[in-house]
Order: sequence, then C-alpha cells, then structure tokens
Amino acid sequence: MDYDRLLKNILDVIEEEQVKLGYRSERIRLYYPLRSLNRFLGSRLHAEEMLSALEGFRREKRPILGDVDISCEGKRFCFDIPPEGADYVHAHLAPDAFIVELVGAVASHGTSIQDVLDIFRRHGRLHVEKMEGEDFDMLAYFEDGVPDAFRYCLTDEGGHVIYHRYTEDDYKDIMGTGNASTSK
Repeated sequence: MDYDRLLKNILDVIEEEQVKLGYRSERIRLYYPLRSLNRFLGSRLHAEEMLSALEGFRREKRPILGDVDISCEGKRFCFDIPPEGADYVHAHLAPDAFIVELVGAVASHGTSIQDVLDIFRRHGRLHVEKMEGEDFDMLAYFEDGVPDAFRYCLTDEGGHVIYHRYTEDDYKDIMGTGNASTSK
C-alpha cells in the first residue's frame, strides 16, 4: 500500500501548525474521516480494515513520525503523533513561503479578503469563487496546484479574515457541488 500521500498531508498539517503556533517538540493529534483516508490510500476499506492497513503506515513511517498511535471511533481516526513527528518537520522541512505569508496576514486585524487574495496572486495562478449562501465568503486555490493543491475557504469576520483549508476531495464532500459562482 502506498502511504506517501497520507504522509505528505500529515507533514503539511504539522508544518502549517508550526507556522501558526511556532515549533515545539510535542505530541500532535490529527483527525481524519475514513473517506479521506481511503482517498489518500486509493482504497475502499471499512473502518476495521483501515485500522489494520494503517499498521503498515505506522511501521513504514516510524523513522519520520516516530511511533504513531492510531485509533478509531466510528469512522473517525485519530493519529496521535509523538514529538518526533514535530521534530522531523522542524529539522527537515523549510516553511512554505506562501503559508508563512498567509498566516502572517490573517494573524493581523485589518487584513481584507482582497489582501489575502493578493498573497495568493504573488505565489501562483489564482482561482477564486464567491460562495453564496455558505458559511464562507470566498474559495481560493492555485489553478495548477502550485505551491499547493489545497482549497482555502475565506471568511471576513468583521475585519479579521480567517481561512479553512481542505484537500480538493474533502472540500467537495463538505460543500457539495454547484454551490459557488465563479469569478476572477
């Protein structure tokens, strides 16, 4: 089984957390729905089968993440990553310039959605959709997946922009299809 897509997502999430909160050698818990794990692994496993399959992930990725504890409740999986995982990201991955700039911008009050979209434009070819009738104001992502392929849902909360980032498939699951009108 190929675990590389799952590992990349875990490392991306840890990297984003370290950009937001700073590096600390500490345990990190990440949660994934079964559907997402099946997409990462290219499988169609039930929860019990997935838990067994993830034993291979634990063994194969131990040199990078340490001895990850994986548990399941219903169709929700918890990856309890020991400090070695945070240490690996800190020591081996340079923070992505886009994420550093984005996190810095949204940490400040007075940043507008337009300011955030300008950050996207500086880092790649931007696709923007206005989100009507949703919990978010805008969807933004890089058309060619560079520097990343995440979908960013942006909201202006009274002069403070927040974002949520999803894989493309998770975004489709959460939002459904056809709920946005395209603009550039």
